[in-house]
Amino acid sequence: MKPGVFNQMYVQLVFAVQNRENLLRKDLRPRIFEYMSGIITSLKQKPIIVNGVQDHVHILVGLNPNEKLSDLVAHIKRDSTKFINSKSLFNGKFQWQDGYGAFSCNRSQLNKVYNYILNQEEHHRVKSFREEYIEFLKEYGIKYDEKFLFDDLRD
Repeated sequence: MKPGVFNQMYVQLVFAVQNRENLLRKDLRPRIFEYMSGIITSLKQKPIIVNGVQDHVHILVGLNPNEKLSDLVAHIKRDSTKFINSKSLFNGKFQWQDGYGAFSCNRSQLNKVYNYILNQEEHHRVKSFREEYIEFLKEYGIKYDEKFLFDDLRD
């Protein structure tokens, strides 16, 4: 860090299991999410919360401005995939879906975003991942083409 350089950047990352399969069983999530948090810490980023449901994950992270966001996501996905597959946590090969959402938030929103991520199970009793993701895109004014949103063809 250089003298006189100050920053504070928070981002919520969202990405899904390949084909949005329901593979992240409740009993495995704490172990996987703790490992993901460790990956983030090892990259000199600040994991605030990692949580999700059976088909996707949300991560709130305080960013180190010296690192690229795309590199952070690539490391999280790659290293967590290696961990999951090396421990044979699932039958067959585990993989994250290509792509991700990255949504900025300011310090005044941290508690709200933290609680939103903390309560994913409750939230997804009434809303699908697809509905949630499209809401994020609309809320942040991100243009998208429906046919390129996800790798699979499920609605």
